[in-house]
Amino acid sequence: MCLITERYAPQISGVLSCFDRIVIQGTLPGLCYADGMTGYLHSHEIRIFDYPRFAEPFRDELRENAEKLAAENDIEIEFVRNHEIRKEELIQQILKKRGDRPGLVHILSAMESCPTYKPWYDKKNNKAYLKPDQGRCLHYYFYFIDADLGLCYVRVPTWCPFRLQIYFNGHSWLAVQLRKKGIQFTLIDNAFTAIDGWDKAQLLADQLNGRAIHKLLNRFARRFCPVIRHFGLEYHWSLMQTEYATDIVFLHQSELQDIYGTLTRTAIHTVKPDNIATFLGRKLNGNYQDEMGNDFHIRIEGTRIKHHMGPVLIKMYDKFHLILRIETTTNDVSFFKHYREVEQRDGTRIVKWAEMKKGIYSLGPLRQVLAAANRRYLEFISAIDDSSAGIRYLNKISRTVFDNDHAYRGFNFFDDEDQALFETIARGEFNIRGFQNKHLRQHLRGKTGTQASRILKRLRLHGLVKKIAGTYRYYLTKVGRLVLAAGFRLKQVLLVPELARETAE
Repeated sequence: MCLITERYAPQISGVLSCFDRIVIQGTLPGLCYADGMTGYLHSHEIRIFDYPRFAEPFRDELRENAEKLAAENDIEIEFVRNHEIRKEELIQQILKKRGDRPGLVHILSAMESCPTYKPWYDKKNNKAYLKPDQGRCLHYYFYFIDADLGLCYVRVPTWCPFRLQIYFNGHSWLAVQLRKKGIQFTLIDNAFTAIDGWDKAQLLADQLNGRAIHKLLNRFARRFCPVIRHFGLEYHWSLMQTEYATDIVFLHQSELQDIYGTLTRTAIHTVKPDNIATFLGRKLNGNYQDEMGNDFHIRIEGTRIKHHMGPVLIKMYDKFHLILRIETTTNDVSFFKHYREVEQRDGTRIVKWAEMKKGIYSLGPLRQVLAAANRRYLEFISAIDDSSAGIRYLNKISRTVFDNDHAYRGFNFFDDEDQALFETIARGEFNIRGFQNKHLRQHLRGKTGTQASRILKRLRLHGLVKKIAGTYRYYLTKVGRLVLAAGFRLKQVLLVPELARETAE
C-alpha cells in the first residue's frame, strides 16, 4: 500500500499489478547467426552462393501454409500496403463482428524489412561465407484467440532465418485465468475496471512465467512456421518487449480527476534524472551515456507523462479517466540486474549481482523488478500529492530541537547550505543504497568528518533520516520523503514561478 491508496481507500475499487504487452522473439539456434548458417550449408554440401535457391522452397511452403489456414477458416488474407495503418484497429473491427471465441481471427500480410544473409567471397582467405544483411520479404501476421493466452499474433517472415515474433497481452491471459476460477470481472480494452476479488486476481497475475507459456509458443511455431521441421530445431524464445502495469481503479471518474492534474503538473517539474534511476533500481553516475528525460502528452484517452532512461520507460496516465496506471516498459531486459546463478570461465557457478537474461524464463524475476519500479514511482508521487501533510512536517523541521542541552537548529529550504544538503540526501543512488558520512563530505565541499557527523545527528533528531542498525548507512524516513517532496514542490512549482510572474508584471 502507498499513500495514495491509503488516503483515497474509500474512493478506490481495487489495485492490480500485471504484465500488459509482451512481445517474444523466436530464433532458431545455429541459424540465427551468419556463422551458424554458413556451417549449416557446408555440413549439407550446399554452395554458399546457392543460398537464395536454398531458401526459396521454404518461402513457397510458408505461403502455401498461410493459404491453407485461410481456406480452412474461411478467411481471406488481407495485404496491408500502407505501413501507417494500425493492424490492431483492423483486428478490433473484425472482433466486434466475430466475437471472442477461440480460433483464427484473421491473417494479414505485408512487405517488411527482415534480417537475412548474403553470400560473400573473401579473396584473401579464398573462402566463401554468408554475411549478415537486411532485406525485405513478405510477412504474415496470424491473429488468433488462444484458449490460454487470449488474443495473440504470430509474425512469420517468409525468408530464412525465419525469426518469429509473438505477441500476447498479460491482461487477456489473466482474464482467461479468472474465468477458469469463476471470478467475475469487467475488462475494457486492456484494463480491469472491476474484479470480484482483487487479491485473488493479484495472486493469479503473479503466476505468469516462462514455464507456463513455453509449450504454447512451440505449438504456435509448428502451426504457423512449419518449415522448422526441415531443420530439426526448436525455437529459442527471448523477451523482446515487456510492459508491466500497476492500476489503481477509482469508483468514479471525478475522484481520480480531482487529484490527477496535480500529480502530472508536479511530476513533470520534480522528477529528475537521479529520481528516474532510483525508480528503476539503478545508480546514476557520470559514465551513463544514454538519454534521460520527461515527456508530457495529451491524448484522446487522457493525459500521459513519460520518464525515460535508455531502453526503459515509466509512464503515468489516466486510463478512461477512471484508472491511474503506472507502467514500466522495457525493450531490453538486460538493462536490469538481479541476483542469479552465473557460470564462471572456469566452469564453477556462483550467485552474484548480474544482468538479467533475455530468455522467457526471466519473466518471473522481471515481474519483481518492474513491480518494484512501479511501487517506487507510486511512493514518490504519493509524497508529492500529500502536500498538506508535507507542509505540516515542513513547519516541524524548521524548529530548533535540543539533545543533552545541545541545540540543533531547524532546516530552511531557502538557505543555500540546507538546500545543498537536501539535494544531496535526495539523490537517487542514496534512496536505494543509503548514504554515509563520507558521501556528505563528497557532495558538501569543505565539510569535515566531525561537521558531517553533526549534520547527520541534526537530520536524525528532526526525524528526516534513520540509521540502519549495525551499519554506518542512513536512509530517508517516510517523513523525510514527504518533507523533501513538499519542500521542492513549494519552491520549484509554486513559489519560483509565482515570483517570476510577479517580477515580470
